[in-house]
Amino acid sequence: MKWLALLLLTAAPAHAYEITRVIDGDTVEIAVDFLPPPLPPKLSIRVIGIDTPEKAPRAQCDAEAALAKKASAFTKDAVANALEVDVKILKWDKYGGRVLGEVYLDHQSLAQSLISAGLARPYKGDAKQSWCE
Repeated sequence: MKWLALLLLTAAPAHAYEITRVIDGDTVEIAVDFLPPPLPPKLSIRVIGIDTPEKAPRAQCDAEAALAKKASAFTKDAVANALEVDVKILKWDKYGGRVLGEVYLDHQSLAQSLISAGLARPYKGDAKQSWCE
């Protein structure tokens, strides 16, 4: 069954998915119609190429937790105000529970918007920098 979900996932093109929930600054949940039952009709999309601060209790300091709240609020506001949402599903993340993808809100990259706002850093899979320094 896992191979079928992977096959369906990698075959999914960029699409105007509905974002049903903002999980944190760099992760959103989308509604999908291509996963077979009994899989739930949703996927968590981790925005590829960026790192946002961790929310409590995973935050390493109060400053990181506060910045994580700002990043989450930024993403929630951007999603709520977007007239057009496009998501490009790319691949499963290294933990297997989420999918890596690109999110565009009104043709603007969410990743770039978060970086420009100082709420995310570029991330290529190497060791993450501390938000507490």
